[in-house]
Amino acid sequence: MSLTETSKDPANLTKQAEGKTKQIFAIKGFHDHVVIRSKNDLTAFNAARKDELEGKSKIANSTTCNVFSYLQAIGLPTHFETLLSDTEFIAKRCTMIPIEWVARRVATGSFLKRNPGVAEGYRFNDVKIETFFKDDANNDPQWTDEQIISAKMKFAGLKIGPAEIKLMKKLTKTIFRVLEKGWALSECSLIDMKVEFGVTSGGQVVLADVIDNDSWRVWPHNDKRLQLDKQTYRDLKEVTTEGLELVIKNYEKVMNLTAKFTKTPSTRVVIFMGSASDVAFCQKIATEAKRLGVDVVLRVSSAHKTTSETLSMVSEYEDGGVPTVVIAVAGRSNGLGPVIAGHSTLPVINCPPPSEQLAEDVWSSLRMPSGIGCSTLLDPKEAALAAAKILATHDHMVFGRVLTTQLQHYMTIYTADHTLNKAH
Repeated sequence: MSLTETSKDPANLTKQAEGKTKQIFAIKGFHDHVVIRSKNDLTAFNAARKDELEGKSKIANSTTCNVFSYLQAIGLPTHFETLLSDTEFIAKRCTMIPIEWVARRVATGSFLKRNPGVAEGYRFNDVKIETFFKDDANNDPQWTDEQIISAKMKFAGLKIGPAEIKLMKKLTKTIFRVLEKGWALSECSLIDMKVEFGVTSGGQVVLADVIDNDSWRVWPHNDKRLQLDKQTYRDLKEVTTEGLELVIKNYEKVMNLTAKFTKTPSTRVVIFMGSASDVAFCQKIATEAKRLGVDVVLRVSSAHKTTSETLSMVSEYEDGGVPTVVIAVAGRSNGLGPVIAGHSTLPVINCPPPSEQLAEDVWSSLRMPSGIGCSTLLDPKEAALAAAKILATHDHMVFGRVLTTQLQHYMTIYTADHTLNKAH
């Protein structure tokens, strides 16, 4: 039986752990995976306030799966595998690191109590990261990097040192920024959020646990009075039926809004080539652009030989409402990029194909007449990335993939350094 089929049979599940709002089950025959089941329990003030909210488990599970599906789609490393049922999902088994990582865009809540003198609403242009040790008995005290290092924690063979702390800070900032973009789709501001990380059996640090409406502050139209998150429950002077109805209504709204996170907007790169002989080179650009979530159109036209036809083709993409970047692939005397850029408002990137005469020919792409405004890149992947960065302002999925690409470069260096030091 498959992992999913096995997990659907309760006889194959053994409870391993239970927290305030979830249960974790081992799966018979699949040691490297677990089932995470949401509960209807709603808690605040370290469970000093606790209520059972009918339907919360389904809403929390759907919200978590919406968020993890979005993060998975843009390539972030998480423990999420797949939705299993209304209240459950399958995840990679992780050894959890007992630290909560809090990312803040705006100063509010407990931050103001711990930092008197800071005005509510102060904006952190660089996302503010704080860490808290998970210890219910002591109300999850805030920890410094030095305290984490001094604890000499080790999970699944991975020692948590300065490099791991920097990695998790980088991950936390990236996760916050891509979710911030997701929330912006619905004109909502992500104010702050908390996440946790785990270590897989292979020693990889991944985003783990759950991310639901208990994990963040979300203000529609940046207005605190319209808050949709768990703070509504915390702010109740006394818990009433009406108060709980408002909480569940907000949670349902968040579930529906996060479902939009994986909605892919339409953005495109149009690759114009001066000759069909450049198709193989253009396919390298296209492959990278598609990896970054951008649609690709390939066209063949010569600015020297078929100028009017070239400009007619360009006009097809000028005012269609789809954000578009043109990449011009032409060797020898490159008239293609300059002609398109000189007669279009679309961003144009020259990417001349390699040739024995490239050293001489490239000047026709670099030295533009005044008033043209197109750039030049020689590497096809770099040209695709540059186009994606332009389109990222219009497309949250492309933004996320660009940011994740940068994160992956960081992680590659981290992994290489960790492997080298471990070997010695």
